Formats: sequence, C-alpha cells, structure tokens
Amino acid sequence: MHKNSEPIEDDDSLELSVAAIAAALSDASRVKMLCALMDGRAWTATELSAVADIASSTASTHLARLVERKLIVCLSQGRYRYYRLAGCDIAELVETIMGVSWKRTPPPKTRAPLKIRHARTCYDHLAGEIAVRIYDYMANNGWVTPDGAAMTPTGSMQFQKLGVVLDPKTRRKACCACLDWSERRFHLGGAAGAAFFITCEQKGWLTKTPGFREVTITPDGKRAFRKLFNVDI
Repeated sequence: MHKNSEPIEDDDSLELSVAAIAAALSDASRVKMLCALMDGRAWTATELSAVADIASSTASTHLARLVERKLIVCLSQGRYRYYRLAGCDIAELVETIMGVSWKRTPPPKTRAPLKIRHARTCYDHLAGEIAVRIYDYMANNGWVTPDGAAMTPTGSMQFQKLGVVLDPKTRRKACCACLDWSERRFHLGGAAGAAFFITCEQKGWLTKTPGFREVTITPDGKRAFRKLFNVDI
C-alpha cells in the first residue's frame, strides 16, 4: 500500500441503497404507477390512484415513497402537483425488470387494445408490433450489435442518412434492445431509440395521441417504413 493512500471503508452503503430501491419496487401498486409513467408524461396523484385502483390517501403514501427513493419527481404547476419518472435511466430500469419478469412468468393473454399493441410510446421511443419489426430489420442488416447494446458503423451511417442525430455525449445508454411487453420481442431503446422517434415525428411519419400512449403511423410513415425497413403496415 502506498504511504499516502487512503484506506477504503468497507461499508454496506451500496448494498443498502440497492435493497432500498428493490423495496420501493416491491409493491404492485407502485409498479402500476411506474408503468403508467412510462409514457413520458407527468400524471396527477388522482390519475395515478385510478391507474393503481387504490384510494387517493394510499396513492399519496406510495408516491411519497417513490419520490423519496428518487424514482419519480414531483412538479408543481400552480395549484396542481404532477409526477413523472426521474429520468430515462429509471425508465430503462423498469423496462429491464419487466423483461426479466416475463422470462420467469408464463405470459398471460394480453388485454391491451390492438392499437396499443400495434404502435405506442415506451417513455421516449417507439414500441409495439411496428417497432419490433423495424428492430428486426436493423438487427438482421447489421445496424446494431448482436446484443443490441450499440449501433454498428453501418447503423450509424444509415441513421445519418435518415437524419437521425445521435448525441455522442449522452449519459444514458447509447443503444439497447428493449424487451417489448406486448410482443415479447425487442424494439430499439436507449438514446438511439429516442433519436429515431424524434426523427420520425419531425418527418411526419408518426403522430402521438395526446393523453395516451397510442401512436398513429401516417400514410407517409407507412410508405417510408415499407421502403426503409420492409415493414408493410
């Protein structure tokens, strides 16, 4: 050991922190709230209590717990208070847990509406059947690495041609294979997925339904997706 080196404290702070986050995620009502917030919008406590099917007083207690663990943030707007995910890293955490859970639980018959299963937002990127088919094309044509953890040089070049702007200094995952809960297959997530969604919006290929996760693929989008990704909608 060097003479001036500081001793490393062998405490349990990291383990305790992980356990605290796990405890915050251990309640089904809180998980329902987090899943609702995956659409990227800010929700009121009343809306979240309805989603979780619990009393408003109970919802307030759960929301306080999630705020305390920095999984969500509370925003004040006039007389109203809104809640949203604390960041894209929390969304990725929830997505990962959902994916791991599906691998260990027999998948139930989904009751999700067909439009939601077809195309929807997953926090800030595209999800659903269309997104899965686009990702399949990207994976089969070498746009992403086999594990989906990074864009390949080919993928980066193709994104550049499409006008998709990737942030090289992003603090979130640059790219990831996000397990789609309705399709049980992967769609494009991470910063690359968010950038692709923004480009699709700017080009008028898709539109979001205000107040819902549903996404509509426009006629221009149908033509573009067929030409670019061999996805016939």
